[in-house]
Amino acid sequence: MENAQYLDASASAPGSSSPLETSWHRVREKLKGEVGEVEYRTWLRQIVLGPLEDGELILYLPTRFLRDWVRSQYEERLQTLWRTERQDVQGIELQVKRGLPEVLPSVETDGDDSVIEEVTAQVATSHEVRSDLAVPLDPRFSFDTFIVGKPNEFAYACARRVAEKPSSPGFNPLFLYGGVGLGKTHLMHAIGSELTKTGNVSVAYMSAEKFMYRFIAAIRSQSTMEFKEQLRSVDVLMIDDLQFLIGKDNTQEEFFHTFNALVDAGRQIIVSADKSPSDLSGLEDRLRTRLGCGMVADIHATTFELRISILEAKAKASGTHVPSKVLEYLAHKITSNVRELEGALNRLVAHADLVGRPVTLDTTQDVLKDMLKAHDRRVTIEEIQRKVAEHWNIRLTDMSSARRARAVARPRQVAMFLAKQLTSRSLPEIGRKFGNRDHTTVMHAVNRVGELMEQDPSFAEDVELLRRMLEG
Repeated sequence: MENAQYLDASASAPGSSSPLETSWHRVREKLKGEVGEVEYRTWLRQIVLGPLEDGELILYLPTRFLRDWVRSQYEERLQTLWRTERQDVQGIELQVKRGLPEVLPSVETDGDDSVIEEVTAQVATSHEVRSDLAVPLDPRFSFDTFIVGKPNEFAYACARRVAEKPSSPGFNPLFLYGGVGLGKTHLMHAIGSELTKTGNVSVAYMSAEKFMYRFIAAIRSQSTMEFKEQLRSVDVLMIDDLQFLIGKDNTQEEFFHTFNALVDAGRQIIVSADKSPSDLSGLEDRLRTRLGCGMVADIHATTFELRISILEAKAKASGTHVPSKVLEYLAHKITSNVRELEGALNRLVAHADLVGRPVTLDTTQDVLKDMLKAHDRRVTIEEIQRKVAEHWNIRLTDMSSARRARAVARPRQVAMFLAKQLTSRSLPEIGRKFGNRDHTTVMHAVNRVGELMEQDPSFAEDVELLRRMLEG
């Protein structure tokens, strides 16, 4: 009860408050009048008055998420109201205060569906994501800024289709998977931004980690029903990095029920992960099955041509001239993911701008020497096959032969396992290097070797020895 009284103290009657609290009461009433009761209760009621220090007024919020959202949406208006109210308030600072009770922003309907309709109407007036459980979309990540090439063209086409016609048959859910920094998050933000342009679609985007955090917070504050209702009221739910839910059984179960409720209601779900649904060992079978029942799109590792296209687009946008030889050099050297590639180019452009020197191959090698050194060592599938064949004393040709004897099959499986661990190649690409085998064969090999390593310490030592030799 003490916490509740503390949270509501700033809204107390003027006669029983300090001068600062009296001003805060008037500011809150003006703000409530401007944004409306529902929006105020949903977003602003958790603000707690802090001290006034040297002209700067501190306002507290219980979580960083709420602090960031209020800062992006209401800070300017709060500044204006306070400066009008008191001349000694020159500015405000929004801070997170540990120990404040966290009440999930909620919509209290009291059985009246018109309140829900009012919230939906407010959502429709903004091109931002307006779900209190979601994070704002990044305007930089649009379809226009996404560079399309052979490795990502199918995923891009699927994303476009969902953005144009959400909940289309065969595209719900849309499951995007691929390695780190290949564009999954970019496509999800692009879909969300495109959908919210129409102004009549509510979108909630969050990471799987955020989903878990909000679920735990709802349990702690005994507001799980509100949590469920809020999630299930959106038109489109996007969950990034689903692999984070592996091992979190209760959160998985809540996501499964949310998934079913939204799909049954004709709402769109978009999910991303680092592996395909069938490869996400640790997820419940029923969840993996549901995730794989829609459209599954793989984003493959970038090709040289795609990396060049990305670099050319980014260099043009920067306004700095970067010679084609430098772009080709970077595309050859940095092959792991697009994020590192863009980071390297940003460092070059910043260096050129700060020191006033043109970008050359020499300056590139000097400025990026630490990054380039880390990328000098790249293990190939051919090298893996050769090392494994030598270790178990079999012929190199056995790696791609049809022989199934254990003396050959087991080393072949280990080579597939190491290829998956040490290279950025997709399962189909690995399968082609092993005698055009199907990706399911590679998947089985990876899983089988992982199981054997847990069961047989001697076998695990052999695999780890090979890994160290290859990485060294």
